[in-house]
Amino acid sequence: MSHSLLSIIIFLPLVFGLMVSLVNDEKMVKVLSLIFAIVEFLFTLLLFQNFSPEKTGLQLVEWTTWIPAYGINYFLGIDGISLWLVVLTNFLMPITILGSWNSIETRVKAFHINMFVLQTAMLGTFLAMDSILFYVFWELSLVPMYFIIGIWGGQRRIYATVKFFVYTMVGSVLMLAGIIYLMMLTQANLGQMSASFLDFYRLEIPFIGGRLLNPQTLLFFAFAMAFCFKVPLFPFHTWLPDAHVEAPTPGSVILAAVMLKMGTYGILRLAIPLFPDAATYWSWLFAILALGGIVYGALVAMVQTDIKKLVAYSSVSHMGYVILGLFAFNIYGVTGGYYQMLNHGISTGALFLLVGMIYERTHSREISKYGGLASALPLFTIGFFIVTLTSIAVPFTNGFIGEFLILMGAFSSNYVYGAVASLGVILGAAYMLWMFKKVFWGEKGELVGDAHHPLKDLSAREFVVLTPMIVVAFWMGLFPGHFLNWSKASLEHYQSNYRNYELSVEK
Repeated sequence: MSHSLLSIIIFLPLVFGLMVSLVNDEKMVKVLSLIFAIVEFLFTLLLFQNFSPEKTGLQLVEWTTWIPAYGINYFLGIDGISLWLVVLTNFLMPITILGSWNSIETRVKAFHINMFVLQTAMLGTFLAMDSILFYVFWELSLVPMYFIIGIWGGQRRIYATVKFFVYTMVGSVLMLAGIIYLMMLTQANLGQMSASFLDFYRLEIPFIGGRLLNPQTLLFFAFAMAFCFKVPLFPFHTWLPDAHVEAPTPGSVILAAVMLKMGTYGILRLAIPLFPDAATYWSWLFAILALGGIVYGALVAMVQTDIKKLVAYSSVSHMGYVILGLFAFNIYGVTGGYYQMLNHGISTGALFLLVGMIYERTHSREISKYGGLASALPLFTIGFFIVTLTSIAVPFTNGFIGEFLILMGAFSSNYVYGAVASLGVILGAAYMLWMFKKVFWGEKGELVGDAHHPLKDLSAREFVVLTPMIVVAFWMGLFPGHFLNWSKASLEHYQSNYRNYELSVEK
């Protein structure tokens, strides 16, 4: 099975989507989709049996000729960098499907089919080692998310959907142009055309510091912009709050927890190691934009009246930390940036689930209409408070480990970067605790004080949805080695050799 495990993990959701399409009973569609998503996660756990954490190269490699005339192949592989992103994707899918049980009431079958197609696209992006295959999966992910927001979203869903699609497509076209140029370069430099990442890493692309019009700098920005639109990095973030606010809860969870990580993964896997001189030379620019996003996202979150938009802007701030860590070019920053990718998936994914739960009860996201929720929903309040602590990086929670390592990396790189990033931590705590106080401990709002429509506390289903998220948040905070030890060798190899990066295929 190890020789086809990655293909099974990628395409099993497509099979499940096809099976769901044959079922007409909506309740059965939900039950089967949940079972299928759990089965997919269990298949993912087989990776740990077949993966050797001490190896730095690609493992479980699958390679089949696809379009030989252009050196395009079906090439899959996994290392310590992609491992946890695959696990995160498949861990969140059953939780998200169970979380959407009551919120998706129309076209239920179509919704779950789109979720499974999206799952395949995201997994393929993390496991493809051929640039054209990577691009196919990258673009495929847009289609189901387009429908998820456009069909099941809020009142301004069409505007948000088109904005999301246009932003991402602009970046994708830049990346495609860069991929085609690199393929032509392989033919000139290596004797035959190839679309393989491994061959791209071997290319020596001219770089002239201080000049924008040189091949490596232009290619670096072509790839980096595609990934930064996806992250999204300030000031390319404006599509994100609209998309989050209009998306249904499961769409927001997957968008924040996984799809944004496709951007940071692309920077880590391609933009920096393919163009190391340009990445190093322009690192100051990306550090400044990351810091701008950290502070701007936090300040704008502070003045939001919509609780979902507040969480969306917190995402802009938190993803700024990831970019800052990756462009610190030291092991602390890279490790922290990678870990924060996973942390953000858990913490912000849980926040969007909680916001969705309260929206189902009140059909409002206006912070001013809440107040005094703690007396009406004590269990929900405890869950929200715990997730809030993980989001503001309180010690013993997952967020603390990632932000601590990123700050170490930032201070090691430039103490001014570290100081500004530290300000972001303070601002993050300020807006999250202000929101929590206003919603749960303020004067009773009109939605909470309505005696004719008393609010119900966490249901058994919602308890099951939140529990694994909270358990993992504390597990990652208390025992980070359980996670990072699987990626340590790959991250150290990357950081030590990113200027002359090579990935071997492990036997």
